[in-house]
Amino acid sequence: MATGADQAAGMSLVVFSLLLFTYYTVWVIVLPFVDGDHVLHKYFLPREYSVILPGVAAVVLLLCIGAFTAVIMWKHGKPKKVD
Repeated sequence: MATGADQAAGMSLVVFSLLLFTYYTVWVIVLPFVDGDHVLHKYFLPREYSVILPGVAAVVLLLCIGAFTAVIMWKHGKPKKVD
């Protein structure tokens, strides 16, 4: 059974993901159809970053997964000591 702290952490991750998804969706899908001098443009980064940031995030994620896999394989690959 999840504790209150686990539920709060999970809910905060869900809310953060929802906000990030909404921000990115508006940035990539809606903003190109809005005039360039509209006030909405000042809340978003330039359009080039909409490709660069997810690419960097994907590389970091793959590096973390690779490092985790390497550590697990390294730990389980050591021979056991026999006393």
